[in-house]
Amino acid sequence: MQTSTIQNAALKTAWENLKLSEPTLRIRDTAKKLGISEAELLATGIGENVIRLTNDFVDQVKKLPTLGRVMALCRNEGCVLEHKGTFQKIHMHAAGSSAIAIVIGPIEQRLFFHSWKFGFAVSNESAHGPQFSLQYFDKSGEAILKIFLQTAADFDASEKLVLAHTAQIQSGDLEIETFDSPEYVSRENLDSVTFQKEWEEMKDTHDFFGMLQKHKLNRLDAVKWIDDKWAHEVDRLSVRKVLEVAAETKLPIMIFAGNKGAIQIHQGPIRTIRPMNQWLNIMDPDFNMHLNEDCIASAYLVHKNTDDGLVSALELFDAKGEMIAQFFGLRKPGIPQKPEWKALLESLNH
Repeated sequence: MQTSTIQNAALKTAWENLKLSEPTLRIRDTAKKLGISEAELLATGIGENVIRLTNDFVDQVKKLPTLGRVMALCRNEGCVLEHKGTFQKIHMHAAGSSAIAIVIGPIEQRLFFHSWKFGFAVSNESAHGPQFSLQYFDKSGEAILKIFLQTAADFDASEKLVLAHTAQIQSGDLEIETFDSPEYVSRENLDSVTFQKEWEEMKDTHDFFGMLQKHKLNRLDAVKWIDDKWAHEVDRLSVRKVLEVAAETKLPIMIFAGNKGAIQIHQGPIRTIRPMNQWLNIMDPDFNMHLNEDCIASAYLVHKNTDDGLVSALELFDAKGEMIAQFFGLRKPGIPQKPEWKALLESLNH
């Protein structure tokens, strides 16, 4: 679908009217109410407070360390992760649309550029004053990554980045496309013996994705169909206990959440757990998580073999079978997972 100038004007008016009646409504939710994508709605501000960027996203990401202190936001429908810090080290692998960025430091991410299509520089007025951000979206108009400059950021560097990557044509007309639904194997057609054997013989958690691809397996089907020794369902709200105990005992954890174009990772202890309506929140100084418990349709305790021993995780899925978030005990390659973490997950069975 391609939006027209007339449609953009109508959308802009509709957005302004909604702001008057529901001033706290976020742009993502506003877009849903209007029946369009977030990128299309944001693009109505081009020429005013929004600048459309070129699609050389790898080059833009390479410059993110120059921005200094930022807040990086990565989300899916059920979970939002927000980290404050710097883009310290960025390692690029492959090139072009196959490029992957591994971001290491206070902000930890995996970026998959094959899904990136639109980029914008956005200037807003917030409750705390002027706000500048870089925002990236996939071809369906869903947000991949947003980067908000903080008070201590290098605003000169951000200006240079935007000037170097401003699109020649500043049009709000976006060609929005849908993603094809992948074809997954049925349980009847799955080579269950080989699947079970390969799961048991994993040497690294990263082998899991290759195994899914080889067997054309949906991740949720994989954990549902494997032997209970390796994965089984637990209460869908088990994450509450996991986070509360981790905070109380100062047990460092890892949280993975993302979308088609990015995964953001939290590593370390958590402190402040704050439920609010349907949202389960972590509200720490440099890290926030917002988990919508209404989106959690199922939760699984999952074990994988590695050269360092068993690695265990709590995995959350939505009603469509999509991954919402994963929770691991903090560990580094070469170091086994903490017994306290495994014991905490095993307590979910009781």
